[in-house]
Amino acid sequence: MSVFSRFAPRLQQAIVAQLGWTSLRAVQEDAGEALLAGDNAIILAATAGGKTEAAIFPMLSRFIEDPPDGVGALYIAPIKALLNNQSERLGRYTEMVGLRRFVWHGDISDAQRRGFRKAPAELLLTTPESLEVMLVSPRVDAARLFTDLRLVVIDEVHALAGSERGAHLMSVIERLARLSRHDPQRVGLSATVGNPDAILEWLRGSSRRAGRVVDPARAPGRRQLLVAHRPDLLALARSAAHLAKGQKSLFFCQSRATTETVAETMRHAGTAVFVHHSAVSREERDLAEERFQRGSDACIVCTSTLELGLDVGDLDRVLQAEAPETVSSFLQRMGRTGRRAGQAANTTFFCTSTESLLQAIALIELAKSGWVESVAINPRCWPVLIHQLLALALATDGVTVEMAWDQLSRVPDFRDIRRGEFERLLDWMRHDQSLRLTAGRLVLGPKAERLFGRRHFMELYAVFASPRSYQVETIAGEPLGTLNQTFVDRLVEEVSCFLLGGRAWVAFRLDHAARRVLVEPAPRGRQPSWGGFLPQFLGREICARIRRILAEEETFGYLDPSAVEILVEQREAMRGVLASGTDAIEVSDGELRWWTFAGGRINATLRYAIEVVAAEWTVIPSNFLIKIRGDDLNLQGFRSRIERLGDTAFWHDEGLWTDVAASLPNYRLSKFQPLMPPWVEQEVLAHSLLDVDGVRQWLTGSNAGAMRNWFSLQCGLAEAGLVPPLRAEPASEVGRGWPE
Repeated sequence: MSVFSRFAPRLQQAIVAQLGWTSLRAVQEDAGEALLAGDNAIILAATAGGKTEAAIFPMLSRFIEDPPDGVGALYIAPIKALLNNQSERLGRYTEMVGLRRFVWHGDISDAQRRGFRKAPAELLLTTPESLEVMLVSPRVDAARLFTDLRLVVIDEVHALAGSERGAHLMSVIERLARLSRHDPQRVGLSATVGNPDAILEWLRGSSRRAGRVVDPARAPGRRQLLVAHRPDLLALARSAAHLAKGQKSLFFCQSRATTETVAETMRHAGTAVFVHHSAVSREERDLAEERFQRGSDACIVCTSTLELGLDVGDLDRVLQAEAPETVSSFLQRMGRTGRRAGQAANTTFFCTSTESLLQAIALIELAKSGWVESVAINPRCWPVLIHQLLALALATDGVTVEMAWDQLSRVPDFRDIRRGEFERLLDWMRHDQSLRLTAGRLVLGPKAERLFGRRHFMELYAVFASPRSYQVETIAGEPLGTLNQTFVDRLVEEVSCFLLGGRAWVAFRLDHAARRVLVEPAPRGRQPSWGGFLPQFLGREICARIRRILAEEETFGYLDPSAVEILVEQREAMRGVLASGTDAIEVSDGELRWWTFAGGRINATLRYAIEVVAAEWTVIPSNFLIKIRGDDLNLQGFRSRIERLGDTAFWHDEGLWTDVAASLPNYRLSKFQPLMPPWVEQEVLAHSLLDVDGVRQWLTGSNAGAMRNWFSLQCGLAEAGLVPPLRAEPASEVGRGWPE
């Protein structure tokens, strides 16, 4: 018996008569089996592959036969724009069977909210933060509203899992589960995730339901890919304007500054252009989406704001300036095309740097192999635990310690925080006056009220601060632009060099209190330590694939002639470095360069490890290599010091890594950091900036033996006089960064 035949007759009739469907897609049949059986589920399908209907139709069928009292189902999206985008579609589905939906977020008027509270719709569309507001607000009777909650659907679940927003969402869902008389069914929707079973386990939380990953086989689709090299941003924008002419396209850029520059150039070339990024007003973004949907010759130049499943109508092309950081982002963006019959999904990369060109090739090749990033869940998410303690204290007349532990220990993102650690945190927060214990109940203390009490605790509802920027100025006070905090976190004073405004600068002073970076011009010939116009922190798999691309002779049919020429030149430049097939180390000009191709976080962690064994050295990590400088640096000394890194005990020395964590700069990573005890803050910083487990895996894999063999060979040859010892000599172009 098909799933369609098991739907309520009224829903079957509406699907045929109003939607014109004669059958369900495979993902909808498979998901229907799981959801009608009562399972929790992760539903995977390509963008526009029918995931929303797969989750909603079984719910509609049940609600027709047994209407809920209050809100029966929640549809949660990571951004308001996606809610607004889905509102019309979900409104059509509910209305065609006599049910209702309501959208609740910060832009909804008080009058509309009052109407909803009086007569709740069966389906509520909202964001994690708006759910928090509902649970904390004295004007919302959450117990009555959610007593019959049966289903929670999380769209774009990969964008939330593994993040602080995801931990917050799971905390809120667990609080809702306590209010409902059911065990609410949990459903996550995604087009791209590498570890769906782990995401399903995370989503399950305290639910007792069985779980199922719905991932039907997909017919291979046509793909059209092009990676083109352009010498600069102006040439890039002109090429994009020519390609976009007469078509509807999305042009993804990796920064707001690039977005504005590209859009202006394309306008002058005669293209109808709309800009869409987080600094553009909501009204302007809405207008761009509306006009774009009606047009046939237009381009939206955007950042990642249009990466998630927003429907901007049929697209002809996806364009990309440089390359995104992940395979997941690449697939999400390409998936916006190829929806019409006979159309191929497509992406055209325009790359101005060698690094971004290689990155684009690596993303494509990893995607072709079927690899997508896994989402790592952090089971010790302290910032959200602190937030939830404040929220529980605010939502009622306080909360007992036992009630708080019982509630929060159910959340998977707090799973590894032990009861003793929890109570130690509470003791600190009481001592610090963030919380008070009154009549056996935890209530907000004066420090938390001072920090978050403005505008009726709206600062507390807005759980996570937006990514902050640092102003970049010359020593003379001339403003140059901004850098995001994640990049500033990895700068080393008087060492790190980066590009801004097309010029190379050295970070002279980092003023974290004033959120300012003072710079001076980089000396002639000194190249940026991270390369590229927009610094990116790449993962191990992408960097390893770039190494493979450079070491092999494979040709790629999607490269334009200029890109082919750049690839050939780069392979030739790196040939001597990579010829041994082991970890490549080159020495010149008093500097040792270790080409690890291990990725940004692993190399940053290796930096701290090397500084432990050789405090007198200056260590500069990047995505692909680690540079080491020092007055007494020599090959034999480097070998003797670095051998400790191959010792497993070194990486399991908790005392050592506690000391390393204590030495990390006190970067502001969370708006709740002022409430953290020092030992929690230290752990949060270490988790954000270090990847000790990743280094362990990297060193215990093939790299470990290769590293030891290389050192033994080189030092043996040096001692025999067959190769010269480390000495000052002209630096090769390769050693300075990606040669252009």
